[in-house]
Amino acid sequence: MNYLAHIFLSGTDKKMQFGNFIADAVKGSSYNKYPPKIRDGILLHRAIDSFTDTHPVVKEYIRTMRPHFGRYSGILLDIYFDYILASRFKEYSKVSLKHYTKEFYFTIIQNIHWLPAIMKRFILHFMLTDRLCKYETIEGIKNSFEIMVNADKIKISAEEAAEYLTQHEQEILTLFQPFFNELKDLCKGYILAKDRTEYLKKLQDKQ
Repeated sequence: MNYLAHIFLSGTDKKMQFGNFIADAVKGSSYNKYPPKIRDGILLHRAIDSFTDTHPVVKEYIRTMRPHFGRYSGILLDIYFDYILASRFKEYSKVSLKHYTKEFYFTIIQNIHWLPAIMKRFILHFMLTDRLCKYETIEGIKNSFEIMVNADKIKISAEEAAEYLTQHEQEILTLFQPFFNELKDLCKGYILAKDRTEYLKKLQDKQ
């Protein structure tokens, strides 16, 4: 899962959404320095990643991508999943993607003092270019790949990565739908749990 899906899976609590958004930049046990709801979002992010990384259907599809993209296959599939969600957002949400992303950018501004330093370097550009909304088109996805290539985060052809999505969109959609439903159930259980720590422990035991 990439940024949009992580935020969406956090439910309606703004601080939990924010925590889920910043989680990749929060290492180890340093999540303990954050307020409870932001901390809950960080831990939910980690649970989503763990579930995704160990899901047999996802693992199998990543194997089919490896001849094309090697060790970057998982990263690309995460972004493809955000495209599937963004391009069909009205099927999952009562509000438009544009409205949803604007609300979340306001959440970032409200919690800017909790933003990890590494994210402060790009957050203004991220919001001004409406990066989350860009995920709804293949051209926007291609642009995201170009940004990642230029930042030396991935060594692939942005053109080839976008073309792969164009050619395989239907099979990725077929994979995404049942998997995402499972993931939504997991996140809903976490959000509603009286003891979220215990809920995560039970999830880890199952894996």
